Amino acid sequence: MFSTLDRHIARQYLFNVIALMVVLFSFVVMVDVALNIGRFLNRAAELHRDQPLGALRKTVVTAALVVDIWWPRLLQLFNYTIGLGLIGAMGFTFTQLVRHREIVAMLAGGISLFRAIRPVLLVAALMMGVRTINQELVIANPRIAPLLGRDPSEAGKRELGEFQVPPTPDGRRQVLFARKFDPRTATMHGVELWRRNDKGVATSRVSADEARWIAGGANRGWSLTNATVTRLDLGRPGEGGARAGEPAPSMLDTDIEPSTLLFNRFASFSQSLSWAQIGRMLESPQLKPEMREKLQRIRWGRISTMLSAILSLLITMPFFLMREPKNMLVQSLKCAPVGIVSLMGGVLLAAMPVPGLPAGFAVFLPVVILLPVAIAVLSTVRT
Repeated sequence: MFSTLDRHIARQYLFNVIALMVVLFSFVVMVDVALNIGRFLNRAAELHRDQPLGALRKTVVTAALVVDIWWPRLLQLFNYTIGLGLIGAMGFTFTQLVRHREIVAMLAGGISLFRAIRPVLLVAALMMGVRTINQELVIANPRIAPLLGRDPSEAGKRELGEFQVPPTPDGRRQVLFARKFDPRTATMHGVELWRRNDKGVATSRVSADEARWIAGGANRGWSLTNATVTRLDLGRPGEGGARAGEPAPSMLDTDIEPSTLLFNRFASFSQSLSWAQIGRMLESPQLKPEMREKLQRIRWGRISTMLSAILSLLITMPFFLMREPKNMLVQSLKCAPVGIVSLMGGVLLAAMPVPGLPAGFAVFLPVVILLPVAIAVLSTVRT
């Protein structure tokens, strides 16, 4: 059960976390706007080229474009910076407790300093849960994920633009090509699928005017429009060339999904994929080894970075958990390099491939390193 003390510390800590994240978000947005204000103004003029904009209206339109660009980015920025926010807010919270002599009152009442850690850890776990929900359900949403790849010159666009699908092999040794893919409707135009045998020789070609992705139900896949199949017989001596073949299929027989096309097109899109989306991509037996390893690092690295953030929080707590008041500015200066190194080390080691170790295990090296450090540091707390 939560006591009055637990509720007081948890409420104060949660407020500091939210306030620190708001300040950090405001700073990042202000810097970006200052660097790209010209591009935002040009985009506002481009969207209203048919009618001149007054100074006030142009300011309002530009502000709306800034909001349009940054609201999905802030969702992603939250996942990247919440670890730093938890450590900073912990420092502010314990500094306030020390300054107001609340720590002294706890000790005088026979309450251990470790009791102050419990509400902080519970709030930190809550924020990590919010981070997980944000990653898996919000950022990975097909309506939000494409918005993360825009720059100021594309402000106001709700989706990614159309692009050509280059020859892309799938898990069945087939090669998919499309003249145009529209992420807004998950539709390919001018589609061709080259079927190949075990030797890699093309045996037939499926062509269609359009392939539309059907997400749910038993008919999950690409629904074809005006499809035709042409036998190539390039692997038979003396029978080269195209000729009429089997009846046209209604569905495209491939394991390539819209998320796969976006992943190949935009490198940053991989960070927007959910656990389930990455799992479906890993089911492809013909996925390139380097791509498979990268996806494994991304998937398991999310768990590793969350655990590393909690351990970094525990490592930095002893700098502020003291029986008697001290100069908290000095303590903050001592804590800053330790917190930054532990957080950045956890992120970098989780993202860095380690030769000889599988990706699913290598990403947890930061946890293996930080766990004994956290235990050793907490054992030094005098209470």
